[in-house]
Amino acid sequence: MLYSEKVMDHFQHPRNVGKIEDADGVGEVGNAKCGDIMKMYIKVDENEIITDVKFNTFGCGSAIATSSMATEMIKGKSIKEALAISNKAVVEALDGLPTNKIHCSVLAEEAVKAAVEDYYKRKGLPIPEDLS
Repeated sequence: MLYSEKVMDHFQHPRNVGKIEDADGVGEVGNAKCGDIMKMYIKVDENEIITDVKFNTFGCGSAIATSSMATEMIKGKSIKEALAISNKAVVEALDGLPTNKIHCSVLAEEAVKAAVEDYYKRKGLPIPEDLS
């Protein structure tokens, strides 16, 4: 299967690349099998809205595209809404991924969850059950 136009667009022109120096939450996840590593940074306001999100991904085009799309999907959303975004939703938003690249979308979902978990830890808040 060839990559969709959306996958190619997010790979060639990734959104929200970079680092947030004073991030409220940072999540780093990796896949030992393929070597992909994703690091996601979130900025959260007092209403638990994700006001900014950035990522750094070391990996294939699908890993970069799924990171980019996931950041677009959670920016401006509440923490609860961000946690509800599944890897399937990321794949659908990209108009599909080859079967052997689905694990990249799982990594993107895990990176969001890891950043949110880190946010809760930094705030000294109990970590919601759907994260643990």
